[in-house]
Amino acid sequence: MAIQRTFSIIKPDATNRNLTGAINAKFEAAGLRIVAQKRIQLTMAQAGEFYGVHKERPFFGELCEFMCSAPIVAQVLEGEDAIAKNREVMGATNPADAADGTIRKEYALSIGENSVHGSDAPETAAVEIAFFFSGLELVG
Repeated sequence: MAIQRTFSIIKPDATNRNLTGAINAKFEAAGLRIVAQKRIQLTMAQAGEFYGVHKERPFFGELCEFMCSAPIVAQVLEGEDAIAKNREVMGATNPADAADGTIRKEYALSIGENSVHGSDAPETAAVEIAFFFSGLELVG
């Protein structure tokens, strides 16, 4: 398997409940290494740009408002098959469908407030990482 990098966000519902350390511990226990991380407060413009792919969907405005409601933790995770591994650790989007022990099963409040975001493909990961981090900030 190849070493990959993927993008992750710890969302406002989780940062509000001081779950950053617990969530990071799950990533690290799964063999993912945090090679970049920052806690930031998104503006509506930034959230709108980041989630632009969803602009025509009915939940777009609500999603952007939620992502601006409190700080997020943006991070880059690295490891063998990191994209798939991250998605496995996160669990299904709907916490009711998520496997026991996953982040969303343990910490999500709802489908919308599901504590984490993760890239779904190498191309997406590259775009999302570049949105939040310069090459100098990736310190594997």
